[in-house]
Amino acid sequence: MKRLANKPSAAHWACLLVTLCWNSVVLAHDPDEPELEVPEIAVVGERPVAASSQQFIPDKEIVLQPQGRPAQVLRLIPGFVAVEHSGGGGKADQYFLRGFDADHGTDVGFFLDGMPINLRTHAHGQGYTDLNFIIPETIEGVDVHKGSYLPEYGDFVTAGAVNFRTRDVVKEGLLQGTGGEYSTQRYLVMLSPTKDRVRTLFAAEGFYSNGPYINDNQYTRTNLLGKVTTNLSTRDELSVKATFLHSKWDGSGEIPFRALSTGILDRFGSINPYEGGNTLRTTGNLNYHYDTTTGGQFFANAYGQYYRLDLFTDFTFFLNDPVRGDGFAQFDRRAIYGGDIGFKQRLDLLGMPTVGTVGFQTRVDDAHVKLGTQTLRSPTGTTIDSDARTISYSPFVKAEVQPLSWLRLSGGVRGEFFTFDVSNRCGACAEQPDGRKGSGIVLPKMSMILGPWAGTEFFVNYGEGFHSNDARSAASLGAAPLARSQNYEVGIRSRPWGPEGLELIATAWRLDLKSELVFVGDEGTTEIRGATRRQGVEVAARGKVWGPLYVNGSFTWTHAEFRNGDAVPLAPEYTAYGAAILQWPDGLTSQLQATYLGVRPLVEDRSIKSPSWITFDLSERYRIPVKLPHGRLEAFLFVQNLFNTQWEQAVFAFESRLRTEPTGVTDIHFVPGNPRTVMGGVAWYF
Repeated sequence: MKRLANKPSAAHWACLLVTLCWNSVVLAHDPDEPELEVPEIAVVGERPVAASSQQFIPDKEIVLQPQGRPAQVLRLIPGFVAVEHSGGGGKADQYFLRGFDADHGTDVGFFLDGMPINLRTHAHGQGYTDLNFIIPETIEGVDVHKGSYLPEYGDFVTAGAVNFRTRDVVKEGLLQGTGGEYSTQRYLVMLSPTKDRVRTLFAAEGFYSNGPYINDNQYTRTNLLGKVTTNLSTRDELSVKATFLHSKWDGSGEIPFRALSTGILDRFGSINPYEGGNTLRTTGNLNYHYDTTTGGQFFANAYGQYYRLDLFTDFTFFLNDPVRGDGFAQFDRRAIYGGDIGFKQRLDLLGMPTVGTVGFQTRVDDAHVKLGTQTLRSPTGTTIDSDARTISYSPFVKAEVQPLSWLRLSGGVRGEFFTFDVSNRCGACAEQPDGRKGSGIVLPKMSMILGPWAGTEFFVNYGEGFHSNDARSAASLGAAPLARSQNYEVGIRSRPWGPEGLELIATAWRLDLKSELVFVGDEGTTEIRGATRRQGVEVAARGKVWGPLYVNGSFTWTHAEFRNGDAVPLAPEYTAYGAAILQWPDGLTSQLQATYLGVRPLVEDRSIKSPSWITFDLSERYRIPVKLPHGRLEAFLFVQNLFNTQWEQAVFAFESRLRTEPTGVTDIHFVPGNPRTVMGGVAWYF
């Protein structure tokens, strides 16, 4: 576990005492005497934070989220909204955070046990992040770091970073079955055959749903996970993990508002029911660390991934080709591999508790990406066909020091050195990107934490982050391959009613992103995107209010615009989330939660805006009081969109043409939000 420097607490001194006692026992032990059995002692202390916006989401909140979409858990992050983008199915969600329409992940870095999930130079969009290979029940918690204040995080971490941490073991095995409307089914098995020196975790998930659409989604997903953790000695830990995902689906796509308002199309209908796709992802991950006798820790991590996607889409219908239609296909085949190595040292520097870290990360994306036209999923032409290799080398240093009992300082610097290599595979295609280019960037980070006084801490942060651009854009003449961001943040965290009471959080932030040349994966072209400024305020409250009642709520305001005053399309201005969790005395846990997304400009001049929406979800989990020979039973119920609100998920404004129209029409296009949906099931813990 990576720990940050913090003021010496009771937990800190307890840990130190246990370590000294253990070392004394080992050093004083007579080899001719029987070995002493020293019981394992667990010391739990609160994890120090470096920014007011930093957050940890525990598994007890994850398990109460409706099943089917792993990205549902992201709503627990203040200001974070994830919506479906293609009318059901297994495509990556669309992410919103801190004034970014991050599309499928361009400005939010996602990780699984430190392994990057975002994909560089993806066929559909830079930073594409499909979270559907994650089984939520295998996650013990989610680390959330907004901004770019930590040197250990690099590419795509401009608005923030999200790291899913998997369990090592489960105390009880789990066999679970779920059923619901629209032929929705989900089956899960998870168990830990060994839990001592060798700790194992195995899980398998099967999911199917037709969704509420007139043309069935036929969304099928299979997930597997295996993880083995062991200690080769008393001072180290080795963990090896592998995952597998395969899914396929039919999508109903985005529909134009005019087709709905004139009665041409039902809300859950489709202009082109042949959208959809299939994807496969396998990953392997190794994590190792060794703790020295002098307060140091050596760590090394490595990973490898294979990924495949076939995606069929149609946004504009008959605008460009009135006969065959405007359907296009995107194909992605790639291998990803990389890792990191480093050393962390804890020491007392001139009487000040200090932690210093030096590390080096590297990553290779070796991709074959292709874009072409298609009709009814049959290819009709090739627009772009490229081999793209992106390699990054990233050294970083980090220092954390506590000069005074009420003052902590943290900072560091990260270097990024990229090479982009693009080869054209289509000689008949016009203006294909081709070539090799290198680029580098240096990113300083710094944080100051004041307090605590009366359970209150104050935070000041500055950091520079970046996202890499598509290699096909980077190879273009005059392109800036790495888009730098500057992040500023001040905030406060307070527990006025004690460590077990409600925590109050307030944060003000600003983010400046430089102009860049961006590759548009859906069209195979590049466009200039101007410099932007985003700034906002976040307030949140979470914790126990009274006895069995726990609440979690947040409200965010954001103003996002280009430096010339134009609006940043799709950037949310207001978001809100609220949840109340009540643990009843007879084994019943209830949660009522609400998610709100405010009005957003859809074009730069703010003349077209998306409607706001709010939805409510109800979750119930009940421990069935039935005695079994082995284990226990638990029933659960999820009601999404409790009040059956008509709402829109992904919303865009662009020109399209229906088959009966003589010319194109600029209109709002949207993916309808799900109506009230009921799911329930039974879990056997054994």
